[in-house]
Amino acid sequence: MSQQQAYNRTVAILILGALDTITPLTIDMYLPAFTEMAADFGTSTARVSLSLTSYFIGLGVGQIIYGPFLDRYGRHNPVYLGMFVYILACFGCALSGTVEMLIVCRFFQALGGAVSAVAVRAMVRDYFTVEESPKIFSMLMLVLSVSPLFAPSLGGVIMQWLAWQWVFIILAIIVVIVLILMRRYLPLRHAADPTVSLAPGPMINTFMMIGRNRQFLTFTLASSFALGGLFIYLAGSTVILQERFQVSPRFYAILFALQSIGLIVGNQINILLLKRFSSQRLFTIAVTIQLVSSLLFFTGSIFDWYGVYSTIAFFFVLLLCLGMTFPNGSASAMAPFSNNLGSASSLMGFIQTCLGGLMSAAVGLFDAHGSLPVALMMFVCSFGAWIVTIIGTGSQARTSKLTTLPD
Repeated sequence: MSQQQAYNRTVAILILGALDTITPLTIDMYLPAFTEMAADFGTSTARVSLSLTSYFIGLGVGQIIYGPFLDRYGRHNPVYLGMFVYILACFGCALSGTVEMLIVCRFFQALGGAVSAVAVRAMVRDYFTVEESPKIFSMLMLVLSVSPLFAPSLGGVIMQWLAWQWVFIILAIIVVIVLILMRRYLPLRHAADPTVSLAPGPMINTFMMIGRNRQFLTFTLASSFALGGLFIYLAGSTVILQERFQVSPRFYAILFALQSIGLIVGNQINILLLKRFSSQRLFTIAVTIQLVSSLLFFTGSIFDWYGVYSTIAFFFVLLLCLGMTFPNGSASAMAPFSNNLGSASSLMGFIQTCLGGLMSAAVGLFDAHGSLPVALMMFVCSFGAWIVTIIGTGSQARTSKLTTLPD
């Protein structure tokens, strides 16, 4: 590889990584601002957390829309269009006078921003060979794992010096910079393909065919319930730590960053254990640990046993388990397919995001002010992930119709 090729490869990875961080930045940067936003809107932080739920729903809808458009019109133009919607929604969030307006604007922010995650997965195959792709995806996953470490901290710094509205303005500025870098240094490798059908009928038929696959359905639903625990954590940790335990926005950002290390640790443990165990077995182990941990958290919350640090420890275990369930669930769900991988990925992302987002809505709908509603919903998600896994893998053992990944 020449020096120029190495430079182009590094630049492509950095720009794709920057594009891929838009979603975690948008989710995490405004979390330290919940208390101030609730005060400005004259409502509770639990009500403000519904803006997180609407974001997850918009993210799910957007993921299932953009795949065919990226194939039909090339990669860049759909990204520019989606990001334009995202930037407008950022200013809508900053100008929101009511929490209801914020919730709506967050939906459209996600609807536009969802194109970044879908486009990155497609562009990895545009710029890198099949042999290189797994390594590139691993690098991008590491970026996604590290993003929650600094996103709330950045939001906390902004809150120290500026009003919460500036979080959304700075997000819009970041996206503009990323788009300029993309246009300048990331050449278009995938030309538009007018033969790709955008008709609802063929798209729906493909999704239905994928959804009927037993293995895909088992691990998609199980991983969706497991990820629901993450969405509940994102919505509920602010309520618990800032409202119940009176943690300052700056200290909350520090605690959030420390907890997020669990995601990285879980991912690294998973890589090591994959040398000895199958992906499906590790998934089952992880959801079982998540179930036991969430049951202990729920039981203790009923009797008010736990303080701030015990609560943080349970959140850490949740994130550690997710560092194992997310990659293993995705690998197991996608294993049966050699064609329609893009559609399968879009459908899986749609189900995961929407189901998790609906689960997290309970934090806002219960108007939670303590740990119990959050602990209850985390237990419900963990139990859902566990029971779907047990039933699905039990059916696999009986019928031998599922594709088993090698040890």
